[in-house]
Amino acid sequence: MDVRRRQPPLPPASANLKQLRRKTFAGDESPKASDALPLPLYITNGVFLTLFFGVVYFLLQRWREKIRNSTPLHVVSLSEISAIVAFLASFIYLLGFFGIDFVQSFISPRSSYDDDEEVIEGVSNEQQILKEDKRIPCGIPISLPEKKLEVHQLPKTLDLTPEDEEIVQSVVKGSTPSYSLESKLGDCFRAAKIRREALQRTTGRSIVGLPLDGFDYESILGQCCEMPVGFIQIPVGIAGPLLLDGIEFSVPMATTEGCLVASTNRGCKAIMMSGGAASVILKDGMTRAPVVRFGSARRAADLKFFLEDPANFETISLVFNKSSRFARLQEVKCAIAGKNLYVRFTCRTGDAMGMNMVSKGVQNVLEYLQSDFPDMDVIGISGNYCSDKKPAAVNWIEGRGKSVVCEAVIKEDIVRKVLKTDVASLVELNMLKNLTGSAVAGSLGGFNAHAANIVSAIYIATGQDPAQNVESSQCITMMEAVNGGKDLHISVSMPSIEVGTVGGGTQLASQSACLNLLGVKGANRETAGGNARLLATVVAGSVLAGELSLMSAIAAGQLVRSHMKYNRSSRDMSKVASS
Repeated sequence: MDVRRRQPPLPPASANLKQLRRKTFAGDESPKASDALPLPLYITNGVFLTLFFGVVYFLLQRWREKIRNSTPLHVVSLSEISAIVAFLASFIYLLGFFGIDFVQSFISPRSSYDDDEEVIEGVSNEQQILKEDKRIPCGIPISLPEKKLEVHQLPKTLDLTPEDEEIVQSVVKGSTPSYSLESKLGDCFRAAKIRREALQRTTGRSIVGLPLDGFDYESILGQCCEMPVGFIQIPVGIAGPLLLDGIEFSVPMATTEGCLVASTNRGCKAIMMSGGAASVILKDGMTRAPVVRFGSARRAADLKFFLEDPANFETISLVFNKSSRFARLQEVKCAIAGKNLYVRFTCRTGDAMGMNMVSKGVQNVLEYLQSDFPDMDVIGISGNYCSDKKPAAVNWIEGRGKSVVCEAVIKEDIVRKVLKTDVASLVELNMLKNLTGSAVAGSLGGFNAHAANIVSAIYIATGQDPAQNVESSQCITMMEAVNGGKDLHISVSMPSIEVGTVGGGTQLASQSACLNLLGVKGANRETAGGNARLLATVVAGSVLAGELSLMSAIAAGQLVRSHMKYNRSSRDMSKVASS
């Protein structure tokens, strides 16, 4: 018989009972052959397994013969009665031997926050000791003292009133859902504070380094982030001035990567000294593509022809545009996969990024179509033909959001003095790296050096959706020697920059300040969508500067040296941590 004894606490990942039965612990002897499963038990298991499958096969054969001969199944012979009894006996035995742990796992499931007793089996066979203990919250380190730490014994990191302490304990016990604190308390900061303390106690992990004070939690309620416990500090650097279309911009970039702001700033300097950059917006339209299903491919094709018929576009536009005073349907394209139809709606959304606006318009159209196509089954409001937050050829070819081209001509002496390289080297490197190298890699829209770096930094600083960096960073960088081979023409073509200046994270104080710095805060009162389009050109212009500088650093062999200078800290981090 195995001894059940008190052991040092284990991390939650090793709390599986079946694994514990096969393990030994510190101080125990290694498993011996005598501790293995007795041989007679193997024989018994084999007999019952054989008996079980044998009688099942026998009964199936007998019932098959009865069905063929039209003999009632309830008429059984003595051999069949014996087989049924053997089946029940073997089934009960096998269920008892193999199935008890499986059944118990459904009856009383364990979790890292349950109050179930924990039983650990040892390897001795002399005695049995049972000890009830509270489970340790997941996140407690392995190296704990033998005495288990109760949740309420964890050190407090926040000053709480007796009333708040009571609520914290209620959240820890699970009687008060963490997500309901804002609605119950009516105080967003207090809710975040209580949630934070409850989180530390249930996980056993401190988040002291995560700031709590100094943030307006009411500004994100129902809009940006749920169940907050603090906020992240990301440094914001300024690159520029960027001279774009005759206007100077100081570009805010939120990043933790060394060299990025400095490199972009050098590119802005080279562009400024060469007379500035110019940009063109080729297309402006956010997309949403629902997927609908019919009983046949022909019926799916009928809807495709209906939607793409120019005679029906005006009616569909009226239905779509009811969703918002800024929504303006531009185009409808369809793709068929069998009897499934994917409908890609494209519309302008003013100064908003516009995903919600487009979705509302699509919903209106689907409801309208239901009367003429009652057999249409709407599978999903989004069928990934949009395509949002995923690299896709449809965005690279058709565009999504703002499609922008930005260009500049860099003077020969600027290339040599500021960028520390020459035009011929840049053109050759661009061809072999950004174009040929990306093609060899099978890149989709990644024919650039590091467009995603600049896009992500500006997106975070200005309150855009960082996940849309995936398609917004699709970019092709072109370089060509012009003016007799003396000067450098550089351009970036970005078909799907998805930005907005109203809604979402743009309304938060820090992000709003960065938008204000660029002169694109809020909605444009003169031209609907003017601020969002201007922000898109700033993104493209900044990418142009970043591409120019990084490619020059690579061509001049400066990349490693610059990162060693700017991306390495000389501080003694042990002293920083101790302070």
